[in-house]
Amino acid sequence: MLSILRMRILSIFVLSVITSLAHAQLAGISNTDAASGLRQALTDGAAAAVGKLGVENGFFNNPQVKIPMPPVLRNVEGAMRTFGMKKQADDLVLAMNRAAEAAVPEAKSLLIDAAKKMSLQDAKGILAGGQTSVTDYFRRNTSAQLTQRFLPIVKNATNRVGLAQQYNTLAGQAASYGLIKKDQSTIEYYVTQKSLDGLYLMIGEQEKAFRTNPLGATSDIVKRVFGALK
Repeated sequence: MLSILRMRILSIFVLSVITSLAHAQLAGISNTDAASGLRQALTDGAAAAVGKLGVENGFFNNPQVKIPMPPVLRNVEGAMRTFGMKKQADDLVLAMNRAAEAAVPEAKSLLIDAAKKMSLQDAKGILAGGQTSVTDYFRRNTSAQLTQRFLPIVKNATNRVGLAQQYNTLAGQAASYGLIKKDQSTIEYYVTQKSLDGLYLMIGEQEKAFRTNPLGATSDIVKRVFGALK
């Protein structure tokens, strides 16, 4: 019991030392520089993510973000292919990923706007946060608006596939009885959520790269701010 207590006390002490060092490193950076570095990192991360995903095969050829069949259809996908519906299944998967690739470029302006609106007070707190605190900020401040922007684009693309319309009919009925979740109730809603997940994942990868190797950043202010956290 005594050894466990000592371990807990030691853990608390180590955590406090690490926290103090992080704040000491950031203390040499003004609020203005911290905010500028963070805004630039947000802008760079957004541009990199959109550039990778918002092109043909940006989703479809990337196993990290490729959108699979909705879970409701995934269970019967094998049977569909066995009974001569391979083309319909393949067409739906391709259409979903093409829809995501078409929608993602709409995110860039909103992401940059979210970066510009970040307060000086929040900047250092976000920089001293976890490995994805910048990405989490993006998600909190842009996901609702991006959902509204993505939905009509995704709907337009998936409507061209007959299986998507059949899915919406069946899934809509299932959702009304509480048999499936809302994010699977229509093909366009499912694809929109998966598109956002992929977008934030790519932004998160960029953020981790900044934190791991600040010198790899293209902007001096990003190198300086993230370098202070090393």
